[in-house]
Amino acid sequence: MSEADEFDLLAASLRADASDVEAFVEALATKLEVSFPDRVDVERKGGRLGGRKHVARMTVTLADRSFELEHDHADVSCRRRNVVRGIVLKSEELTLDEWIADLSHVLTQVAGETERGRAALQRLLES
Repeated sequence: MSEADEFDLLAASLRADASDVEAFVEALATKLEVSFPDRVDVERKGGRLGGRKHVARMTVTLADRSFELEHDHADVSCRRRNVVRGIVLKSEELTLDEWIADLSHVLTQVAGETERGRAALQRLLES
C-alpha cells in the first residue's frame, strides 16, 4: 500500500465517528494511546462520585510537531505547534478536519520510517 493510500485510510479511520463529538474524542484518544503510547499524552477530567472521566486534552508529539486537541463537552479546539528543541516556533488553530488531516499525514510519514512505526500504524487502522 502506498503512503498516499495509507494516509487516506488513516484519515478516514480517524474521522469515522466524528458526528458524536464526545464518543469521537474518546475513541480517538484510545486508538492513539494504544497505537502510539510513547507519543501520546491524554489528560482526563471529571469522574466525580465514581463517574467516568472524559478526555479533556490530548497531545500527540511527532518529530518537530505537536498536535493538541482540547475537549469540553461539545466544544473541541485543535492546534498544531512546530517545536524545535522544546521551543514553540509556530502555533496554529485548526478546524477538527484540518487537524485530523495533518495528524494523519504526519503519522503516516513517521510510522513509515521504522518497522515499529509501521506496526503501530497497522494497529491504529485495525482498531
